[in-house]
Amino acid sequence: MKAIQEFVAAVEHWWAVEQQTIKPKISRPTLLPRSPSLEPLQASDKPGAPCSAQPARLRKGRPQPCRPLRRRKNIRHPRLAFVLTTLSLTAILGQRFYNQPGLQVGSVAPNTIFAPADARVEDKETTEERRRDARNGALQVLRIESTTDEAVLRSLGSLMAEVGDIRRQAGTVPFVATSTLSTQMQSYLRRSDDATWLKLRSLIDPLANESARDERVTLDTLLRNQTITPDQQTALGELWAYGQRSSSQELRQLLDSVEQARQGYQEAMANFTLLVAQAEGVAESPQVLDLSLQDWANAQVEIRKAAERMLAQGISSGLPPEVLDRAVYLQLKDTLPRPIEPFARQLLLSTLEPNLIEDSDRTRLQADMAAEAVKPVFVEVQQGELIVAAGDVITQSRFVLLDSFNLSQRRFNYWGLAMFGGLVAGGVGLFLLVERWVPQRLRQQDYLLLTAMVVSAGVMKMAGVAAYGLPAIGLLAGSFYGPVLGGTLVVLVAVLLPIGATVSGISFMAGAAGAFVCSLLAGRMRSREELALLGGSVGLTQGVAYLLLTLVVSPVSLISAWSGMLTGAALQGIYGVISSIAALGLSPYLEHLFDLVTPIRLAELSNPNRPMLKRLASEAPGTFQHTVFVSSLAEAAARALSCNVELVRAGTLYHDIGKMHDPQGFIENQMGGPNKHDVLNDPWLSAEIIKKHVTEGIVMARKCRLPKAVQAFIPEHQGTMLISYFYHQAEEMAKDEPALVVKEDDFRYDGPIPQSPETGIVMLADSCEAALRSLTDATPDEALAMVNRILRARWKDNQLVESGLTRDHMALIAEIFVQVWQQYNHKRIAYPKAALAPKLS
Repeated sequence: MKAIQEFVAAVEHWWAVEQQTIKPKISRPTLLPRSPSLEPLQASDKPGAPCSAQPARLRKGRPQPCRPLRRRKNIRHPRLAFVLTTLSLTAILGQRFYNQPGLQVGSVAPNTIFAPADARVEDKETTEERRRDARNGALQVLRIESTTDEAVLRSLGSLMAEVGDIRRQAGTVPFVATSTLSTQMQSYLRRSDDATWLKLRSLIDPLANESARDERVTLDTLLRNQTITPDQQTALGELWAYGQRSSSQELRQLLDSVEQARQGYQEAMANFTLLVAQAEGVAESPQVLDLSLQDWANAQVEIRKAAERMLAQGISSGLPPEVLDRAVYLQLKDTLPRPIEPFARQLLLSTLEPNLIEDSDRTRLQADMAAEAVKPVFVEVQQGELIVAAGDVITQSRFVLLDSFNLSQRRFNYWGLAMFGGLVAGGVGLFLLVERWVPQRLRQQDYLLLTAMVVSAGVMKMAGVAAYGLPAIGLLAGSFYGPVLGGTLVVLVAVLLPIGATVSGISFMAGAAGAFVCSLLAGRMRSREELALLGGSVGLTQGVAYLLLTLVVSPVSLISAWSGMLTGAALQGIYGVISSIAALGLSPYLEHLFDLVTPIRLAELSNPNRPMLKRLASEAPGTFQHTVFVSSLAEAAARALSCNVELVRAGTLYHDIGKMHDPQGFIENQMGGPNKHDVLNDPWLSAEIIKKHVTEGIVMARKCRLPKAVQAFIPEHQGTMLISYFYHQAEEMAKDEPALVVKEDDFRYDGPIPQSPETGIVMLADSCEAALRSLTDATPDEALAMVNRILRARWKDNQLVESGLTRDHMALIAEIFVQVWQQYNHKRIAYPKAALAPKLS
């Protein structure tokens, strides 16, 4: 407890110091030697301020970032606020400690406990665990996919049709009468290679040539000096015998028939080889081409029947190849001619595919039935029976009995809650330390909103939806306060809430992952549409995180279990999207209620179609054009100094809306007409008209509910500057009328002077706009000298002492203003008069 008290005291001391901080710590830009044409601010421009820096050209050096002003925190009692915040968060998040059992599962029993009465208590946690195991371990129910069967049979039929086409190309045997040549010899000659056939043809040609035919030549004479195989000798014998009993012409016709049969067979074999190469797993089997028409028709029927039987029995995915091959062998055994059995088996194996898929509905039903079949687990004990002995570890069943007899020593855990309060205090202190190192400074209402977000997480825990509300907290915190503070808040909630309360682990961690992604990306969004699309990314992150965490905690292999996990992941994704939608709907109300200036709100306020800006463009067009140019100057300077560009843009667009109370009182709206102030000839009244555009502007800003940060640009862009034109006019009138008393305060704006770099930049841009617009043929150095004179006047008038801008920034801002002026006044091509004259057709 002492350590906690010391930590709290340290944080309170830091907070008190922070409360005193008013001036910002703005980095000085890196400077280069001064250009002779520049007129830098001198040390005497501000009494007591050193002047050692020289202005830098923007094109020569990169500016250092400009940190916004640390505004004074409006928390009167930081110690009390810190304590109240810690106590409220501890009370909401520390729900676990309100009725916590002293004897928990896994703890050691301090003494022996006996059952005070008979009891039979259901162990709900064990029952649920067994049912979950039964559901995950249930066998999957398979069904036959009819489309797969159709595809297999279609593929098999296509292959057999191609084989039939090749068989027709090869022709049939016998291709001549069997009285001429035997069927066996015809098959041999058709399959013989070219060398064998040429050798036989050379030996039998003498009989086919009428002029060279010699009846005295015998077969033995032809074979006397020839090396010939028995098959060749048999073939030559049949051909010789036919040649002896027929004419030479009839023998030639027979030889041509054999040649034609051989040619068709060779072409068929080439196509058959190509088909086998395309059909993986099918071996080349020439015997298929030698089958008779009837045998081939029977073979096709048997192969198809075997395929249908195997598909009807079902083929599961992952079946070992050797098992499938054995099944096909048994299906085709003794149903086909033996020579073509290998070919038919491989043909069938090449087309068969697994056709069993999981029936998810029946599998889920069976899993549910298996879970329902698990009977509730009851723990029984008799009166006086030992529940737990001293020194034994308390198991789940023992804890159920102890809790049923109110012997688990449930109580308010003061010490645990105090320790948890210390963790909460550490978390709050860590958040404050992180907040110290980010540019954005939080206000009292910001701390209140952040505390409400954390409290809402505890409230959602009571409702059992804590995991589903985290993305909304991440989106709001990231959108309102940026990725650093938003991410820090999400991490602290994700760590503290499970410690202080019981949450569903996987769902909560998935929600925390989605919330963290939300907090990092929300600050980059510039429209509500982008935020809505971010909700889809958050839902995807939450779903994937849920799936991965589920696999890590309880890996499964059954498709049925995968189906359940995927369903859970999809639901988590939907919850993430719904949570983001809820945050998107709440954000505009929270922005108005807590006066927040988010990038999205500033972008919406900067839309020229906003009613106030449309009215300004209509009623005071000159002022609107002045505002556009001032916005260009201020935005460029803010971007170079790493200030809030969106805030500068919005503030500039609204800084002169008060001029709509009397547009003709300002010269930019007179459009060359008579000057209203010349008619009045009263510098005091004219000064009041000019000053009134500030007060009227604040009234208009409040009516259209502009954020206070944007309203601040209306008075601060003028500060307490002197309305010099009418002041000098009054002095001239006082010279002629000594009774007139000219007070400088009557001709100064009411202020306050700029309180941030953003409003200071707009003051300087507003002061330089008219002067830059009036320049036409001036050189950049002349324009820079004039801008420096204006900036020096504002500096010497002490208008920027609380803005956080330094003299170094003045030089840099002057450079940027001149660059923007050059872009607006770029040269154009001078067209000849002939090019501008209309053409007459």
